[in-house]
Amino acid sequence: MFIIVGLGNPGLSYAKTRHNIGFMVVEKLSALYGAGVEKRAGSFLWQEGSISGHAVIFAKPQTFMNLSGVAVRDILDFSGVSKESLLIVCDDCDLPLGRIRIKKSGGSAGHRGMASIIERIKSPLFARLRMGIGRGGEDLEEYVLLPFSAGEKKILEEEIEEGVASIEAIITRGMDYAMNRYNRNNIISERSR
Repeated sequence: MFIIVGLGNPGLSYAKTRHNIGFMVVEKLSALYGAGVEKRAGSFLWQEGSISGHAVIFAKPQTFMNLSGVAVRDILDFSGVSKESLLIVCDDCDLPLGRIRIKKSGGSAGHRGMASIIERIKSPLFARLRMGIGRGGEDLEEYVLLPFSAGEKKILEEEIEEGVASIEAIITRGMDYAMNRYNRNNIISERSR
């Protein structure tokens, strides 16, 4: 079984912000592959599903970004699945909008949600899909809580589709294949021209 956790902040006021791109990817995946309705279990929302015959849990922490580790620890305890089957989807301001990056493990790279997860599960040894949101001239803490502009929405949609496709590849063809296929340096909008 795979557990795919999208990071974000709960509540309508955060729904379309840059920090919530992890939620957006998981919501797209669960719309395509989820079975039944989304349920709440304490600190997270979850839904079961299947991708090409592989059982999957789609989850969204409800603890706010900086306490994501609380929910991820709860998700692992709830499911009985090991961290080796965990994939975290999060925003990355060091990648431009339109670029994604898959990693088998690593540090937090300054992302407080990821730092919280590493602290709570006591390990950095889990996969992550980093979704580029760019870095604006604003204060970073304010920037990540801004919505995407009208001009960015086409690239955002393409990036979410690319994130979904990369997760499908991880599950069906393995991490190495997905990294070779999707960890490219060109931006999505440039590839589609």
